[in-house]
Amino acid sequence: MTPTTATTAPNERLVRRVALASGIGSMLEFYDFYLYGALSATIFGTLFFHSEDPAVGTLLALATFGVGFVARPIGGIIAGHFGDKVGRKSVLIATLALMGISTVGIGLLPTYETIGTAAPILLVTLRVLQGLAHGGEWGGASIMTIEHAPEGRRGFYGACPQMGIYAGLVLASLVLGGFMLLPEDQFNSWGWRIPFILGAVLMLVGLWLRRAITESPEFAAAVAARAIEPEQEKKRIPLVEAFRTGGRGIFVTFAAKAAETCTFYLITVFALTLAKSGAGQSTARTGILVAAAVAIVTIGVFGVLADRIGTRNVYMAGAGFMVLFAFPFFWLAGSSSPWMLLLALIIGLAVGHSLMYAAQASYFSALFDTTVRFTGASLGYQLGAAIVGGFTPLIAASLLLRSDGATWPIALYISGVCVLSLLVMAIWGKVRASEPVVVPNSPAAPNSPAEVQK
Repeated sequence: MTPTTATTAPNERLVRRVALASGIGSMLEFYDFYLYGALSATIFGTLFFHSEDPAVGTLLALATFGVGFVARPIGGIIAGHFGDKVGRKSVLIATLALMGISTVGIGLLPTYETIGTAAPILLVTLRVLQGLAHGGEWGGASIMTIEHAPEGRRGFYGACPQMGIYAGLVLASLVLGGFMLLPEDQFNSWGWRIPFILGAVLMLVGLWLRRAITESPEFAAAVAARAIEPEQEKKRIPLVEAFRTGGRGIFVTFAAKAAETCTFYLITVFALTLAKSGAGQSTARTGILVAAAVAIVTIGVFGVLADRIGTRNVYMAGAGFMVLFAFPFFWLAGSSSPWMLLLALIIGLAVGHSLMYAAQASYFSALFDTTVRFTGASLGYQLGAAIVGGFTPLIAASLLLRSDGATWPIALYISGVCVLSLLVMAIWGKVRASEPVVVPNSPAAPNSPAEVQK
């Protein structure tokens, strides 16, 4: 049984502050992700890796991009351990600070020309630190928001960190695009550094907001319940307990994440490859920016819908939509019309992906007991992101090569992943039953139906 709500009505101002603090952290997470991905594919190869072949340098730079994915599940386990034993708030402050410092550190990092082989070593180190921070940030931000939110509005508030991720993509695109207007030599010399350094602003704002929020009421109640057995609590290992009591939830989270992350990376990454022979790279990047801006709105709308019809139903609707839209997406994206490409990106991101993304935090959180929620949700989420999301562009490129440029195998791949996710959610994806609990020191009586929020 999962403690879910306090007996006292949630402070709406505090809930909004928690949601904003979580959204700022998500913005920084994806702001960094987009910046690093874009620059790894362009200038990082020559700046940080010594190679006579520029293509080899680019491949090495992209490999450091993948290092962040490898570190994310480890970060989720570490952050989840302390988040489930010590508290959500302290972990959230630590992950945001680590992410911000690592991002700024990349902007200040000397290049290979200045310090030689130490440059790529330091770059990889910073990417590992970023990956660790990213691995704990999503789970902490989402769960903290969900556990503060009132019943009946957890779908909407759980969508707020997800909205922040799209906002980070939009912000990074605008900032990087602005500095790319500099002359090429100036951008390659110092212009690329400024967007990373500006990440400090998001970090400081997020830390200021998170400093003032309180620990989640559900976690406080769980701590009070465990206080009667202090010796057992000292020996408790959240990772072991998560597999023992929430193994089904980890599996469902991984499977559901697979459909969402597969959809996202094929739309935002591989669509750019298709655009080379269609409407063009600049049009595709503009289309992704517009679609992401629209998605910020639709995620909020779908979050409200999740409160009405259930988070699992909304998530499954998104996966089912992508089963049907996968083939039309590639037909539209591969056409010579920029308007068709824009339409494909908006429908794919702002409808198909956003349906899943909006329901993700509240759905995954509801699969776990409070005492292992941080660990279980983070592990399933980050494993799905690393294994499925990290390899999806490579699989798509291989399918495109083997099919002599035909896109139907890639569409079939998306549809197949989404069908498998749908089956897992339909068979094993029912959320846990919950019961109300009393927050410690609350004056309300635990058995007072008038004061317990159902």
